[in-house]
Amino acid sequence: MTKAPAGSPAAILESPFDTALSERYLVYALSTITARSLPDVRDGLKPVHRRLLWAMRLLKLDPASAPKKCARVVGDVIGKYHPHGDTAVYDAMVRLAQDFALRYPLVEGQGNFGNIDGDNAAAMRYTEAKLTRAAILLMEGVDDDTVAFRATYNGEEEEPEVYPAAFPNLLANGASGIAVGMATSIPPHNVAEIAAAAMLLLDDPATPLDTLMARMPGPDFPTGGVVVEPRASLLESYRTGRGGVRLRARFEVEDLGRGLWQVVVNEIPWGVQKARLIEQIAQLIADKKLPILGDVRDESDAAIRLVLEPKSRNVDAEQLMESLFRHTELETRVSINLNVLLPDRTPKVLGLSSLLQAWLDHRQDVLVKASRHRLGEIENRLELVAGYIVAYLNLDEVIRIIRTEDEPKPALVAAFALSERQAEAILNMRLRSLRRLEEMELRREQQRLQEEQRQLQALVASPDQQKKAIKGQLQALQKEYGGGTPAGKRRTGFAEAPTDVSINLESMIEREPLTAIVSERLWVRSQKGHADEAALDALKFKESDGLALAVHTETTERLLLAASDGRFFTVLGNALPGGRGYGEPLSLIVDWPAGVGLVAIIPVRPGRKLLLAASDGRGFVADAEALLAETRKGRQVVNLKGDARLSVVRAIADGDDHVAVIGDNRKLLVFPLESLPQMTRGQGVALQKYRDGGLADAITLRFADGLSWKLGGDSGRTRTESDLSPWRIARAAGGRLPPQGFPKDNRFR
Repeated sequence: MTKAPAGSPAAILESPFDTALSERYLVYALSTITARSLPDVRDGLKPVHRRLLWAMRLLKLDPASAPKKCARVVGDVIGKYHPHGDTAVYDAMVRLAQDFALRYPLVEGQGNFGNIDGDNAAAMRYTEAKLTRAAILLMEGVDDDTVAFRATYNGEEEEPEVYPAAFPNLLANGASGIAVGMATSIPPHNVAEIAAAAMLLLDDPATPLDTLMARMPGPDFPTGGVVVEPRASLLESYRTGRGGVRLRARFEVEDLGRGLWQVVVNEIPWGVQKARLIEQIAQLIADKKLPILGDVRDESDAAIRLVLEPKSRNVDAEQLMESLFRHTELETRVSINLNVLLPDRTPKVLGLSSLLQAWLDHRQDVLVKASRHRLGEIENRLELVAGYIVAYLNLDEVIRIIRTEDEPKPALVAAFALSERQAEAILNMRLRSLRRLEEMELRREQQRLQEEQRQLQALVASPDQQKKAIKGQLQALQKEYGGGTPAGKRRTGFAEAPTDVSINLESMIEREPLTAIVSERLWVRSQKGHADEAALDALKFKESDGLALAVHTETTERLLLAASDGRFFTVLGNALPGGRGYGEPLSLIVDWPAGVGLVAIIPVRPGRKLLLAASDGRGFVADAEALLAETRKGRQVVNLKGDARLSVVRAIADGDDHVAVIGDNRKLLVFPLESLPQMTRGQGVALQKYRDGGLADAITLRFADGLSWKLGGDSGRTRTESDLSPWRIARAAGGRLPPQGFPKDNRFR
């Protein structure tokens, strides 16, 4: 029977789409989790990093040797072990060499490996690299049968599944990665502190977490900074394996004399690009969002030095920095998610104690395997030494047998009761080696090996001795990376964030009257003073543009800009562009959505309430201060359905007790203000019902004062309907025709 050719109907297997998709996606997900994104709990490495170090080791790029081109290393990695793109492999290698990315770099680079400004590394054909001492410790003992090896992707070579990890890389350098449905984020720590905490856990596996963290207080980032996370929160993060830590830049205030001063930032948070940080601060100054800051300068060389100049000597330095911490990446939050791969390749989120215990268990397993490997070597050597002693004691007979016998090996075995290996070793000796066959020297070597054998046998048989040996290794590690060494000195400090610093930027702005002006094409500007109608009529606009809104406010007031899609934006009066020219597009000040109109500009004042109404006749009352947005993206306040749009935003005057609503159908309705709910976000309730059209306008009023409106023409006269009883109906009713003479455009003002 012949096999159906590929692609023929007989070769097609039918399968439900959801089953086929789930099976293939599961394969992809498992590959991402186990072979790409999550680090191993034992050596803290992902496969690409492990393969990079292995390729460099085989190239003999140890710290004492000369470096080689990174292109050579990357070529070996992608050709032998890691069949992925060279860019991805080189990027991983670059990060292993960056001292601002890794607390203890595993690769020592020569050439341009990028910088903290965010500049990329040079191409791999220009850069060179070799291993660091930390990488050597990480792989120490890999040839002693301590870890399992597996075949490479093409089956031609072998690679280690994990490293012996005498260096605690997982916690020392941390890790980050995003897998399918899970992620990991492990911050870096100080090696000497890790060793101290691990020794406590060796003595007592039930050591409480707070005792461990007395030795290992928290992260130690490569770029320094100050951790301001509360101690209780930090303990909870390390107990559960999930949480975060607030990290601030380190700064000092320099006295310039004569009452002048400046702030110098000399350490920035980990993972923050210096150039981007300076852009953020400069943008705050340009947007006038931080009026107490005058200028920012970058005076960095090898060390970071950002100079911040206050607007005046009267500014409080602590208040200035708290403002910058709040609005820039001078303060960041570093996520803690201790998600790792266990030895059985299962992902799991562990606490600090479990992470340390898993590493110690691995070190104990490595110690036992290395001891057994050494015992095998000693046994082999002792066998050969015993044979050499026999040969020395019977040297003349051995020489006679070798000279006279056609097959000397069996003769030696029969004559002196030697093993095959002993006889082979004697026959393989060169004549010059005979001078070294001194009985005393061989006896000393035999005794030395036998003593080492007894010690290793006792070590393998005794868990207590194993822990003692691991403790000695940890003490050596603690000494090598202690606080007195350049690499071991703690870089990140701990402090409590001040809680009593009130930031009131408006109080630092000179209070002046201001008129905010918006054109029909949404160009914004401001004029000093409260402009009257004549001044507004004299304003010049671009061709086909004109005045849309003008509001009297002050430089210290915050303004709410209501968009027709229900989103509210916040702008400080002092941040509006000056009155020269045509102003600036509103989209340069806030992230104003394209094609959306401006409904109103409302100055925010204490206790001010707003009436919000949409074109579909729904609305509610809102507290103006509750609608303030902290970012340029604004804040969604009114939820709209279908083609509805926000059409009315009015300030509620003191004493107003009723709401007047008129629809496109020219039906007027008046109802008590108290029947409207106060909300911070939502659709609201029905104000008026319509058969056709929607809401035209709405306003709040004092019922006893009646309803007033301007008459047409230039007379400036107004008319008042003092008795509104005929129109006072329950909310959500249809209403009735307005009083005679009411404006035909159905607008109250």
